[in-house]
Amino acid sequence: MAKKRRLIQEEAVEDYTFTPKDFDEREFILKDLYGTRVLFIYIVAAIVTGVVAGLIYGLIDNKTWVALIDTLLVFVVSFGLSKVLLKAGFRVDLLEPRSIVGDIFIFLVMALGICILVINI
Repeated sequence: MAKKRRLIQEEAVEDYTFTPKDFDEREFILKDLYGTRVLFIYIVAAIVTGVVAGLIYGLIDNKTWVALIDTLLVFVVSFGLSKVLLKAGFRVDLLEPRSIVGDIFIFLVMALGICILVINI
């Protein structure tokens, strides 16, 4: 026997509209300016740390140990600077973690560059 044809009913497609959250431009700009201030503090600290590391390298004769001491000094200052900034009243915890990682990377590169410049003077 012939089978009766079934009619397929299409389901109603739900209309989905994306409604983004309200963008607070003022908060975004203030957060960006705050991150820039923290970055400048990291840069100034990198200059000071690089000069100190370069002077330590020039004052001590055993260059192998001095290189190790300078490296440890730079890394300790770079990772401890955020805690110092928190105690100084800066709210580093409000910044994004990737911003802090970028600041630490910039600190390391700047301190190394300044240290090399001071050693060669």
